[in-house]
Amino acid sequence: MANNTTGITRIIKAAGYSWKGLRAAWINEAAFRQEGVAAVIAIIIACWLDVDPITRILLISSVVLVMIVEILNSAIEALVDRVGTEYHELSGRAKDMGSAAVLIAIILAVATWATLLWSHLR
Repeated sequence: MANNTTGITRIIKAAGYSWKGLRAAWINEAAFRQEGVAAVIAIIIACWLDVDPITRILLISSVVLVMIVEILNSAIEALVDRVGTEYHELSGRAKDMGSAAVLIAIILAVATWATLLWSHLR
C-alpha cells in the first residue's frame, strides 16, 4: 500500500515509526539495552572530560555508531526469523554478518576512545 502523506504529516508519522523502532529494540533486544547503558555512560564521560569539541564528538559518535549498527543487526535478525525458523545457510550467514558488523563497530569505538584518550592524557 502506497503512503501518500506529504509535508509535516509525513515527518510526524516517520518520527512515530522511528520511536516505535527504538522502543522495539529496547524491549526485545538485550544487546541493545546493554549497549545503550554503556553508550549513556560513555556520553556522560565524554561530556565531562576536558577535551576539545572535535575529540568530544568523535568519542560520542563512535558509541552512537555502535547503537546504529546494533539496530540494523536486530532488523536483519528479525527479518530472517520472519522468513522462517528452519536453518538455512544464507539465513545464518546474514545473521553472522550482522553480528560481525556490530563487533567491528565496537572495535572502532574502543580504538577511537583509546587513541583519543591516550593522546589527551600524555
